Amino acid sequence: MESEFPANSPVLPIVLRRRGVEDYAASFDAMRAFTDSRTADTPDELWLVEHPPVYTLGLAGDPAHLLNPNSAIPLVKVDRGGQITYHGPGQVVAYLLLDLRRRQLTVRELVRRIEQAAIDTLAAYNLASERKAGAPGIYLTQDFAPARYAGAKIAALGLKIRKGCSYHGVSLNVSMDLRPFLQINPCGYAGLQTVDMASLGIEADWNDVALTLAEQLAVQFCGTAAALQAPAVEIEAV
Repeated sequence: MESEFPANSPVLPIVLRRRGVEDYAASFDAMRAFTDSRTADTPDELWLVEHPPVYTLGLAGDPAHLLNPNSAIPLVKVDRGGQITYHGPGQVVAYLLLDLRRRQLTVRELVRRIEQAAIDTLAAYNLASERKAGAPGIYLTQDFAPARYAGAKIAALGLKIRKGCSYHGVSLNVSMDLRPFLQINPCGYAGLQTVDMASLGIEADWNDVALTLAEQLAVQFCGTAAALQAPAVEIEAV
């Protein structure tokens, strides 16, 4: 597994919050409120969430990528980059609320490390995945077997940077109903195949995958999974 964390850098802990199943709007409002209220001393946080079915459309997103405007699944316009994506049960969503200046991170480095954490998480389940130039997210390798899944997207990424701090994050498909992806052009790409771990024969518990992803994110941003800290006061999910 590859870590982008520089040797001899100070380890800045990350508070890990498990918010459970939470409506997307509640998470979105909470992320913005946290970012607006944080100070130079506010610890960074990592939120693990599972959402009820929802489509989200990025700032420059084209609504035409929702192929069925009459879908019963709500569409929420948000302030992250990227086009349209789907969140739903059986998907791990990790929101990264990081002070980039304090961690001396560029946006490019931030994206690279998040992607590497997703790649290493999938590798822990013996799934080979990779980046794709010009298309943020994580995809199964082109030589993946069985071949029908080669190049399929398994994780999506979208971020917002405000006041030098990040929010939004990465979603990893564990065991989902994938049919809602057929009603959109995922991330703006017509015909892009989307897959989950269950379709690849991996019977993994949501909580186990969520913790593995959190630990890999901590390795990328802190150099060690031990940098994850429990919150002093746990916030109840709405």
